[in-house]
Amino acid sequence: AMASSASLQCLALVTLAAILLQVVGVAVSFIYFSKVLDTMQESFSRGSVSCLINTNLGADQDLAEDQKSDPCWQVTQQLHHHIEKAMADRFQKEISSVMRDKLTGLPPVRSPGTQGVPLPKVAAHVTGIAPFTEPPAADAGLRSSRGYLGERIGAWEGQRGLSFLQNMELRAGELLVPHAGLYYIYAQTYFRLSSAGETEGEANGETAEEDGAQLVQYIYKKISSYTVPILLMKSSRSVCWPRGQGPGLFSLYQAGTAFLQPADRLFITVSNASTLEMDGRASYFGAFLVG
Repeated sequence: AMASSASLQCLALVTLAAILLQVVGVAVSFIYFSKVLDTMQESFSRGSVSCLINTNLGADQDLAEDQKSDPCWQVTQQLHHHIEKAMADRFQKEISSVMRDKLTGLPPVRSPGTQGVPLPKVAAHVTGIAPFTEPPAADAGLRSSRGYLGERIGAWEGQRGLSFLQNMELRAGELLVPHAGLYYIYAQTYFRLSSAGETEGEANGETAEEDGAQLVQYIYKKISSYTVPILLMKSSRSVCWPRGQGPGLFSLYQAGTAFLQPADRLFITVSNASTLEMDGRASYFGAFLVG
C-alpha cells in the first residue's frame, strides 16, 4: 500500500511538471509571435507611408512596366487622379460662377437687401446750344463770389439731336442726380481762337508766343447741404493765339467717376468763355450710373 501511494505521488508530480512545461511553452510562443506580428505591422506601416512619400506622382511615364504593376504605385496614382479631379471640379464651378456674373451684368452688392437686383438705368448726354448763357466776367480765371472757377455753361440741349435724358433731369444747365451710386461723368468743350488775339498782342508790344491763352474746363457738383459747389475734376491746356488767317481750334475732354447722392447737381464751367463754340457734336457733357 505504501509503494502504491508513492507511485501515485510520483505520477502526479510528473503530470504537474508536464503541464507547467506546456504552459511555459505556450506563454513563450505567444510572446514570441506577438513580437513578430508587431515587427511585421510596423514594417508594413513604414513601407506604406514611405510608399506615399517617396513616390513621384508626376513621373509615371518614365517608369518600367514592372514598376507600374507595383500595388503601391497603383494606389498612389489612383489617389493622385482623385485629388486632381476634385480640384478641377471645384475650380470649374468657381470659374463658371464668375463668368455667369460677368455675362449677366449683375452689379456688385450694395446692400444685403439688393443682392442680384440690376442697377436702374440712369444716364444723360446733353449737347451744346447757342447762345452762351453766362456772359464773360473780368475775373473769369479767379474764384467768383458764387464759389466756383470759370464761367458756368447753362445752354445745354437734353431732348433733341444726339442728346437724351434717361431717368435724369436737366435744370438750368445742371444735371439732377436721381439715385445714389457711383457715376461715370464726362465733358468736352470746344474753343475757336481767332487771329484777332495776335493783333491785340502786337498792339501791346507783345509777340504771339507771349500772348497765349489758358483753356480750362471744370466739372462741379452742388449738394443741398453745402452752399459752395465742389470741384470734381478739371482739365487745362496752354495754347498760343493763331498767327495765320484761320482760327485755332482746340478741345478739352475729361472723364472720371464720383459717388453721388440723390438731388446732387452737376454743371460745367470754362475759362475763355467768349471763344467757346457750342456745337452739339463738339461741346457736350453727360453722366451715367455704373455701380
